[in-house]
Amino acid sequence: MLDLPGQPLLDKQLLLGGCLRLPLQVDAARFAAEVDALGAGVWGTTGGRVGVHSAAEALFLRGHAPAQGDLPIEDRPVLDQVPYAREVIGLLQAAPLRALLARLPAGRTIAPHVDRAPYFAKSIRIHVPITTHEQVFMLSNGLSYRMRLGEVWALNNSVQHGVWNADPLRSRTHLICDFLPSEGLRGLLARAERDLGEQIPAVNQHLANLTRPA
Repeated sequence: MLDLPGQPLLDKQLLLGGCLRLPLQVDAARFAAEVDALGAGVWGTTGGRVGVHSAAEALFLRGHAPAQGDLPIEDRPVLDQVPYAREVIGLLQAAPLRALLARLPAGRTIAPHVDRAPYFAKSIRIHVPITTHEQVFMLSNGLSYRMRLGEVWALNNSVQHGVWNADPLRSRTHLICDFLPSEGLRGLLARAERDLGEQIPAVNQHLANLTRPA
């Protein structure tokens, strides 16, 4: 089972609620330029991710997709080609675990789900938008969040969450990285902005339709 032996379970509802915007800023244009320089050939697969996550293309920078088995969580060679990713990861002041670039194509949806393995209950998931737009909605705990360029967000993936890229033409790319909790990261979470979620009925309805039996 996917786990982090010796690490305590986190009360993510208390720690995060749904999503938090951290008091950090990143250079999204620099990040996007480095990702673009990787070339189109790095995309086109799920990176080993399965289930609902197969709606997105993925490139792992650290570790591997959980479905690929109990493999080491360490830097992948491609991380050397995205040096700004290392800088951004360092901003979180905590030990990084798995890290990937996730591109959700235009019009695609990651259906609502809960990440249930102990690994997820013991780590903090961070999202950093690299390319995005106003028609991307992250749903968590029933509320919609718009994660904008330059921002850094913590997501509670131990509650039901999903993503809808509602634009028919533009994709969305995020850095997604899991971290072990640390004093520094907890300090960032304590200073983060809460209550930024919105009730958007159209988003809730769209994602609810994906979870209903046929």
